[in-house]
Amino acid sequence: MAQSSDFHTIEIAVITCDGRLDALEAGPMRASIAEHLEAGRNRIVVDLAAVEFVDSAGLAALVRGMKDARTAGGDLRLVTPAATDAMRVFELTKFDAVFDMFSTADEARGSW
Repeated sequence: MAQSSDFHTIEIAVITCDGRLDALEAGPMRASIAEHLEAGRNRIVVDLAAVEFVDSAGLAALVRGMKDARTAGGDLRLVTPAATDAMRVFELTKFDAVFDMFSTADEARGSW
């Protein structure tokens, strides 16, 4: 008799952010990431394609989220901001080398 395999669907959370990821939006971003982690979703994609501005508080929220996701056995991956100014922040801080960054949310989801 053939043995049956137990297949599990891996849930990947996608958080979409637009406009600004700054000190005002960093708290809600941290809270959203924490909610997904508490619900057992430790693979998180943050879609920054529509983000026009990122500051140090926004970067800190993403770094904290990545660390928390990795502690939970997962990871946090980003969709690259389309706005040059927002992407420049990642390049200047070298965070573009810290995060796994993708062109689309589908590409990021498919990387697992």
